[in-house]
Amino acid sequence: MKNTIMIKKNYEFKNLFSKGKFYYGEYIHFYIQKTTKDFNKLGIAISKKQGKAVKRNRIKRLIRENYKNFEKIIKKGYNFLVVINKEKNIEDITFKDIENNFIRTLKKADALGEEYEENND
Repeated sequence: MKNTIMIKKNYEFKNLFSKGKFYYGEYIHFYIQKTTKDFNKLGIAISKKQGKAVKRNRIKRLIRENYKNFEKIIKKGYNFLVVINKEKNIEDITFKDIENNFIRTLKKADALGEEYEENND
């Protein structure tokens, strides 16, 4: 994730929760905020109620890997906060499920660049 900074500060998470636009998917939800910066920021939030640390970290790794795959086609200047759907069992979530949710949700948010449309026409 060369051009992306991870969100780690609590105030940044709160800012995205309050001011970011909400987009929902089946397994993951996005809070997306447009910025004037030339880079993106990514934050991942998973509740402790979702499972123990091993399960939560597995989902975080899947989300980061999916983001890394899409990083070159995502427009610059956004803050992304990825939240796991509380109703879904995180043990059942696969890499492909997250990938499909990423594509669908980023299309809704109009955060995919021209490279994606050229490759999928």
